[in-house]
Amino acid sequence: LPAIVYGAGTFSNQYNSDNILASDLPARTVRLALRYGICAFDTSAYYGPSETVLGEALCAVNDEFPRSSYYLMTKCGRYGVSTFDYDPVAIRNSVIRSLKRLKTGYLDVVYLHDVEFGDEGIVRGEGDQKILNAFAELQKLKDEGLIRHIGITGYPLPTLLRLALLILHTPPCKPVDILLSYSHLTLQNSTFLQFVSHFYKRAKVGQLLSASPFSMGLLTPTPPPWHPAPQKLLKASSQIGKLWPPGVPNLALSYSIRHTGIDHDNIPLVTGFSTPSEVHECIKVWREVQEAVDEENRKAAEQAAEGIFRQAGYLDWSWPSPSS
Repeated sequence: LPAIVYGAGTFSNQYNSDNILASDLPARTVRLALRYGICAFDTSAYYGPSETVLGEALCAVNDEFPRSSYYLMTKCGRYGVSTFDYDPVAIRNSVIRSLKRLKTGYLDVVYLHDVEFGDEGIVRGEGDQKILNAFAELQKLKDEGLIRHIGITGYPLPTLLRLALLILHTPPCKPVDILLSYSHLTLQNSTFLQFVSHFYKRAKVGQLLSASPFSMGLLTPTPPPWHPAPQKLLKASSQIGKLWPPGVPNLALSYSIRHTGIDHDNIPLVTGFSTPSEVHECIKVWREVQEAVDEENRKAAEQAAEGIFRQAGYLDWSWPSPSS
């Protein structure tokens, strides 16, 4: 996988209007990303029109980038804010629907999405069995050649580790091929780093990915109104921009880039793009990190940001998921 993975959650109404999604902007953004070597795309059945928009965009650039030149990753099991279905029949139908939306004959990765919601928040007992049954169905789809790797995603790191271990030790399930964590390798919360060795060595996970360097918009000038962060954390985050003239997104992105990649257990970073300018900016920051441009001042700003979160009592703090 490339060091940067294109997060196509941006191809949804949470981030963009229908007019933008129906324009040529997604295809132009996807083409530019591919030209830069960002050749893996992460989406989900949960992300509204994302799979359809991404499928159309990839079809539009097929003249330059055929299917064999990139990786497609999607998710199943979650379909709405409070809509989950890990039943094997629903999982199979979801994968078939994703194949059609993405206009492809196979998927490189299919994740079980937000596995902490396996049974309305109860992840032990019946909830565990739902996840195991869904994982077994994905294994059948893998045996049929429709998908190539199976993964799990979620927010609470202890739950992800527990379920990865459960899958490992429950025949006939095989170890998790790939695991995606989000909002846990950021300026505000970097606890993912404490779990990496456990995922690889104890749970035998094949590949880890870290997503959402902006923590779902928390580390931006205008966090979305639906963000689960409490007001005190939002206030602390609003103070970060003054530490770094290029802005908090620039600082947040560079932090996550510097803690992922080939020199950090080969962990790719999943980040979203809505426009070509955002792709250009990401590559610019990535190059600055690789070349250690203004590294001393950048690290000082990161440490100052961590100090603000620590003083507020929210450094390395995770919001509850499911919410209480």
